[in-house]
Amino acid sequence: MAEAATDSKTPGRRSKAVAAKKQAILAAALAFFSQYGIHGTSLEQVAERAEVSKTNLLYYYPSKEALYVAVLKQILDVWLAPLRAFREDLQPLVAIGEYIRLKLEVSRDYPQASKLFCLEMLQGAPLLKGELTGDLKALVDDKSAIIAGWVASGKLAAVDPHHLIFMLWATTQHYADFASQVEAVTGSTLQDEDFFRRTVENVQRMIIEGIRVR
Repeated sequence: MAEAATDSKTPGRRSKAVAAKKQAILAAALAFFSQYGIHGTSLEQVAERAEVSKTNLLYYYPSKEALYVAVLKQILDVWLAPLRAFREDLQPLVAIGEYIRLKLEVSRDYPQASKLFCLEMLQGAPLLKGELTGDLKALVDDKSAIIAGWVASGKLAAVDPHHLIFMLWATTQHYADFASQVEAVTGSTLQDEDFFRRTVENVQRMIIEGIRVR
């Protein structure tokens, strides 16, 4: 019976091992792609960093482009998580303030991911266009409708929902995409707890005061 129990657990252990290996590959790829881009990165580099063979890597991701897109899709999932948490049943200023905090946490915790996403956008998003015009657009349109409802009901100042979201993205991502500039000017990054707290407070104050109903 003990042997049978062990055998029954094998598929689960194998699945976890595969997931861990794929995550190691994605993490290694992110490190190289965010620094050198897709053209400056080789699969050999990624495989060596992930401690897998190139053959094993290609089993999961059949080309460098496929690996690059997998990394970008994972980034997009992380990047959009705060927006998915944006709910109509929350008070508008509370919801937007919380969104700012969550987006700054993403900038703090995933700086490489933010930089790679920015790089892909600057290049015209050739490998991510479908995701942007599909799932991302649908999500933004859904959350924009929530904001438009708040404006129509007099809970927010008259703002264009899409432009508000663009401003939130630009402001919060600046601290990751231009971290070197931020550090050069202030001597700090979001990794500093006090600087992170002050950043959240200031960004929340400036944006919320601009959309508060007077």
